[in-house]
Amino acid sequence: KISLNDCLACSGCITSAESVLITQQSHEEFYRVLSQNKVADTSKKLVVVSVSPQSRASVAAKFNLSIEETARRLTAFFKNLGVHYVFDTTFSRNFSLLESQREFVQRFQRQTEDKQALPMLASACPGWICYAEKTHGNYIIPFISTTKSPQQVMGSLVKDYFGKLHNKTPDQIYHVTVMPCYDKKLEASRQDFFNTEYQTRDVDCVITSGEALKMLEEEGLCLSDVAPVSLDTMFNNRLEGEVLNHSGGGSGGYLEHIYKHAAKALFGVEVQEITYKTLKGEFFVRQLSLEEPTYILIIYIYIYIYKNKMERIENFKKKKVSSQALSKFSELPSGCLNGGGQIKEKSGSNKDVLQSVEELYESVSTEIPEENPYVRELYDQWLNNAEPEMVHKILHTQYHAVEKMSTGLNIKW
Repeated sequence: KISLNDCLACSGCITSAESVLITQQSHEEFYRVLSQNKVADTSKKLVVVSVSPQSRASVAAKFNLSIEETARRLTAFFKNLGVHYVFDTTFSRNFSLLESQREFVQRFQRQTEDKQALPMLASACPGWICYAEKTHGNYIIPFISTTKSPQQVMGSLVKDYFGKLHNKTPDQIYHVTVMPCYDKKLEASRQDFFNTEYQTRDVDCVITSGEALKMLEEEGLCLSDVAPVSLDTMFNNRLEGEVLNHSGGGSGGYLEHIYKHAAKALFGVEVQEITYKTLKGEFFVRQLSLEEPTYILIIYIYIYIYKNKMERIENFKKKKVSSQALSKFSELPSGCLNGGGQIKEKSGSNKDVLQSVEELYESVSTEIPEENPYVRELYDQWLNNAEPEMVHKILHTQYHAVEKMSTGLNIKW
């Protein structure tokens, strides 16, 4: 077994999340806590599961169910095991999108005096963060958006806001997330998301879509046979939760939301339609641009391939391309729907599976973060009327350069 600290201390890989065994990040550990809850008297924990929309789509494709059916049946499955509440991380992504939008506008406005303001490299992808911290260190870190990912925002919501509603301290709640990628286990284990006062993490355990399927199999169940139940909500004045999503693709739609918000906030332009342009000679790079007759206002580039992005950053560091060529804002990567933790077919091609997952993911009604009344309510009540220090403390994070180690493990022969 290799501990998380061993992994983060080593600079010999891009991301070894899929091969790292983290004892507390497994469905076996989840089962252990559930079993302990059944026999414990005073140490019983409030168990909360938060499901990502990407994982939900993967499970829906596996069992040929609609997204809503899947959400209701997964909720029932987890509750039958002893889980108390099951939430959807789409709600927490509202905060991630809003904070990313505001952060970009602030960076754009200070770019003349701050040479590290742009391009803003947004990423809810912990694999990319791990790579950046290990290989590019202090050079690239200032460009990365500090906004927390939906998983970690949900961690704050569950352990802080929701915990207070139920008179529970963070250590009295066991929070599990269902995610499309093994890298999310690394993210949840970061020291930045550890509460030293209560000695607990914002997300105690991460299981992948594939591990959720394994749990169903171990229980001898087919999700189609699980009787659906009502969806949970964090708010007492709502009888039932809703199945919603955001526009903009399988990684959360940061690009489109930031593009629309910045166009309006910075230039007073209401963007009605999103039109991508595939850059010549770069099949996996697409561009969004906002142009006026005499000048280009903003250029964004959407990066699909991890290697492609890394090459651009290397060229950027070597000054072979300008910051304008790298873009004002870059979202990377966009493979969450096809993440390493998603449910794969054991034989044959996964192309049809991925297409089905994408179609199911896009089938859900979308919401606009700015128009969600419960998000506005939490900014007022939970975040002290969006007081800057409170917002930054709860919804933002920081990154750390990892010092390279010269060991026998990473020597290039």
